[in-house]
Amino acid sequence: MTAPLLEIAGLAAGYGAVPALAGVSLAVAAGEAVALLGANGAGKTTLLKAVIGLVQAEAGTVRLAGERIDRLAPERRARLGVGYAPEGRRVFPGMTVRENLEVACRGGATLRRRRLEEACALFPVLAERADAPAWQLSGGQQQMLAVGRALMTGPRLLLLDEPSLGLAPRIVGELLRRVRDVTAVGTAVLLAEQNAAAALAVCDRAVVLRLGRIVQEGDAASLAAGDVLRSAFLGDAEP
Repeated sequence: MTAPLLEIAGLAAGYGAVPALAGVSLAVAAGEAVALLGANGAGKTTLLKAVIGLVQAEAGTVRLAGERIDRLAPERRARLGVGYAPEGRRVFPGMTVRENLEVACRGGATLRRRRLEEACALFPVLAERADAPAWQLSGGQQQMLAVGRALMTGPRLLLLDEPSLGLAPRIVGELLRRVRDVTAVGTAVLLAEQNAAAALAVCDRAVVLRLGRIVQEGDAASLAAGDVLRSAFLGDAEP
C-alpha cells in the first residue's frame, strides 16, 4: 500500500464508562476502499464517528495526509477533506434533492454546479428527481442522496456508515458499485457494513471488528474466500 491518506493508531473511544474501541490501528490509502465488518456493537459506527469527530478519542491518534486531526472539531475535519454519510441517511426531508446537495458545498456557484453535476452523474436518479422533496424519495434514493451530499464537500476521505441498511439486495448492489467510481478519482473510502459479502465485492481490503478490537484483516478477495463471515458475526475469531 502507498503512503496512507488516513492513518489511525491505537485509537480508543467510547461512551462514558462504556468502551467501544480498544487500541484500533488501521490505514487507508488514497483511491482505496476498505470495509469495516462486524456485528452490531462491534465498534464500526464509533470508529467512523471518532474519525469525523462526533465521538472524542480517549487515546491514540487520527491523521489525514500526515496531519493530526483527532483534536479538531468535526467542521474543521470536514474542511480538511473528511466526508461523512451517517447511518440512517438523515437527509433534509422538506428540502428538494437539489437543495440537499447544494447546501453541503461550501464553494461558489461554479464549484457547486460542477459538484452537483458529478453527484448526478454518479446517481442519475438524483438529476431525475432534482426538484422533488427528499421525503418523496424511496429508501434507496434517499441513501444515494445522502452519499451524494457527502461527496458535495469534495472529500479526500469518504466515510460510509451502513449504506445498505434496510435496502433491497438489487438496490444495495447498485449503490455499493458506486464505491469503485468514487475511488477511481483518488478518493479513499472507509465503508462500515454488516452486509459483508456486498462490501467485500467492492472493497480492496477489509478489517473485521469484534467488541471494539480488530480480530482479522486482509485483502477482500482472501477474506471473501475464507471464514470472514463467521468470524465477524459469530465471534469465532480470537481477539
